[in-house]
Amino acid sequence: MAISYAWDVSTVDTYPTKDSKADVIYNVHWRLTATDDTNNDANGNPQTSYVYGAEGLSVADLSSFTAFASVSKANVQAWVEASMNDDDSNRIASLKAGLDADIAAKITPITEQKTIS
Repeated sequence: MAISYAWDVSTVDTYPTKDSKADVIYNVHWRLTATDDTNNDANGNPQTSYVYGAEGLSVADLSSFTAFASVSKANVQAWVEASMNDDDSNRIASLKAGLDADIAAKITPITEQKTIS
């Protein structure tokens, strides 16, 4: 199974001003999508799964502040990944493992829902 992962980190919460900086990002609403390009569903579409959440970012030290107009999605993704893995728990690996398991269950279901008539 060849699974790829894509982040959507385009929605953020900001402080209008903090420590004389404008539009300081302090929270990121994220979605991580996994796509299996090998095993398609019954309609021929790749199997997908996603998880979403929000990640708070530390704004205690703004010495390396990036102005909002210069922030890219790649910047935000890097900040989220660093924040998620800063406590040695490697939450990203856990999220990906969960997505992998969800896709595997779609390919080879371990349960089925049926209707009694």
